[in-house]
Amino acid sequence: MSFTLSALPYAYDALEGVIDKETMQIHHDKHHQTYVDKLNAALEGEAVLVGVSLEDLLLNLEAKVPQAKQSAVRNHAGGHHNHSLFWEIMTPGGSNVPTGDLAIAINNLSGDFANFKTSFAEKAASQFGSGWAWLVKKADASVEIISLPNQDSPLLQGLTPLMGLDVWEHAYYLKYQNRRPEYIAAWWQVLNWDKVAENYAK
Repeated sequence: MSFTLSALPYAYDALEGVIDKETMQIHHDKHHQTYVDKLNAALEGEAVLVGVSLEDLLLNLEAKVPQAKQSAVRNHAGGHHNHSLFWEIMTPGGSNVPTGDLAIAINNLSGDFANFKTSFAEKAASQFGSGWAWLVKKADASVEIISLPNQDSPLLQGLTPLMGLDVWEHAYYLKYQNRRPEYIAAWWQVLNWDKVAENYAK
């Protein structure tokens, strides 16, 4: 069974003001589709991997994927998984603050929500070149802010991704050009904390 690209959970122009329609179309229909296509190409002929989930591929990359294909699967399964999460944690109008157990974990990490936002924004802005900033859940249910290059997934490190911000230039360049910090500051307006909390609770 081949992996497929799911439709966006909202219209291409639903996040206008923060992410423009043209960027959403190119990012989803071109960039994300390419990761899906190249992942399927990398897995072609690997009968033992038929039916293996995206998460399982990333969690068990070295154990399950032939060495010659590990780099391609790392990149393209990571790209597919990262982007799938990215679309899901955004929503028109946003849900602006974490609540419940997630809020407690964030406060334990950063002291308060304002400090968390500052730390996350700094991590995203300082990621050299292409990559992502992440809020991840560790095995002890605590959370951590990390950044990873390219399309590396937190799953590769045994961490559960809760929310990720794509800081590849293709995610923001048409609207923000080289102003990555401006893109990061605007992004909070469309972040769906209800979905992030759901990810934390799983």
